[in-house]
Amino acid sequence: MFDRVLFGDARAWVCAQAVGDVLEVAIGTGRNLARYPEGVHLTGVDVSPAMLDIARRRAHELSRPVELVSGDAQALGWPDASFDTVVCTLSLCAIPDVHRAVAEMKRVLRSGGRLLLVDHVAGSRWDVRAVQRLLEVITVRLGGEHLRRRPVTQVQAEGFVIERQERYKLGIVERLVAHKPPETVTGSAGPTTP
Repeated sequence: MFDRVLFGDARAWVCAQAVGDVLEVAIGTGRNLARYPEGVHLTGVDVSPAMLDIARRRAHELSRPVELVSGDAQALGWPDASFDTVVCTLSLCAIPDVHRAVAEMKRVLRSGGRLLLVDHVAGSRWDVRAVQRLLEVITVRLGGEHLRRRPVTQVQAEGFVIERQERYKLGIVERLVAHKPPETVTGSAGPTTP
């Protein structure tokens, strides 16, 4: 219920935009599995084997084909340019090195591939951020959950092109669509796009 009240249709919004070969980073218990469109080839990675077991059961109940892999978002085990879409919902807040995780997401995306994110972030008002700061004293210690991160900063720093960015619920929920720009190859004739 808390998820629905705070995040509304955010999971469905993100998953509906996934196409092609899709990697969901920090898939957890597979709460998004039912929201992906037919025709995507879905792979999920999570650091917790126990959560992956729940995701496997959920995938079986939904008859949803998915490859589930134990792994770390900060060191993804796929070659460069393996996926058309990378999805991460409500997880960058708890990944220890968010910079490395976003860099890895970019690495495994194909040129022009899309990054789809939703997370809770630092609120847009000072009083909201003050409450979040107080809550972090507990949430960071108990579960490593940071309430005031802004993933868009890391996404921009990695060179992604922001297509769409939305904040709501006093600015504490952010939805983001970005794409990996085509890489430029420089030769004797000047820069070209492969």
